[in-house]
Amino acid sequence: MQSGTTITIKSPEILSLTTWYLEPDGERRQKLGKIEASRHNRRTQVGTMARHRTVSGQLEGNRAVVSQIISALTRAILVALLVATPALVLPSVATDTAQIVVVIALLFSFLTFIEYFGRYPSIVEFRFAPPFNRLKFLALALVVVMLSLIARGKIEPSPITLIITYFAQAIGNAMDFPFSPVRLVVLMLPADATLELANSVRIAAGVAYSVSLVMILVFVTLVRLLGWPMRNGAFNVWVNLPLFDPTRGGDIVDRLRRDSGLNIVLGALLPFLIPAIVKAASLVIEPVSFQSEQTLIWMMTVWALLPASILMRGIALMRVAELIEEKRRRVYAKAEAEGLQNA
Repeated sequence: MQSGTTITIKSPEILSLTTWYLEPDGERRQKLGKIEASRHNRRTQVGTMARHRTVSGQLEGNRAVVSQIISALTRAILVALLVATPALVLPSVATDTAQIVVVIALLFSFLTFIEYFGRYPSIVEFRFAPPFNRLKFLALALVVVMLSLIARGKIEPSPITLIITYFAQAIGNAMDFPFSPVRLVVLMLPADATLELANSVRIAAGVAYSVSLVMILVFVTLVRLLGWPMRNGAFNVWVNLPLFDPTRGGDIVDRLRRDSGLNIVLGALLPFLIPAIVKAASLVIEPVSFQSEQTLIWMMTVWALLPASILMRGIALMRVAELIEEKRRRVYAKAEAEGLQNA
């Protein structure tokens, strides 16, 4: 009896103890299951986020590549159109001349596409410091288009060509004063040149040189008043000056200032020197003929805008030298202040 009673009495106790021990084990298993499920969800979320980041990064990279291709292609087309503008605007162009113009336009457009398709420049300076190159391209396009329309107006006059011709003639007469570059270009012509040819050269030289002066004035305004090139953010010297060798020796600021002075002097003197050189060379070799309208357009464009571009480069190099020197002063002042605080 006692043993049976003991069994009957103890069995509920054992059951209760068993239940007391089993309930915590179940709760632990449930908690472990929840923790494992949450870990699995976190791993899933992290993997999903990583995949989204990878996909978004690939999409951004593809967009950047497409944008770069479109930008390079647009610039190449604009350059090709600029080169072909005189041949397209003038009413009568020889077949051989048109073929040569097409080849040159394709060549320049291909070089432009290769240059701007690359991530870093190889020839073009100040590529990441707009509007340096844009300003030069706009000035070049303005001169070529105006001179082409003036030349077209001689054969097929229209209201637009007449207005541009009248305006250009006023500019040419105003720029043709003693010892001016325009007067030197007119004097460069041979003695048997007709009055019509002299007038055409005067107009073309006046327009081209006036546009070059305006280009230089606008760039100086951007540098001195608008803070070029820092107005567009940080300026990387080595990327924007791919032709500048930093390992050639000497202080970089001194070298930049020396190159700047050389470019400024050369750009200011070339409009005066080129006519004198051509006039002196005409005594030995046959002088350049300006009877062809395309020859006149490109010769006057190069004569005016090439020196202006060199002068702009000199101003830009001077500005870069000033920025480097200013950066050095800030670094030295900061280092000196930290040294005084530590002392």
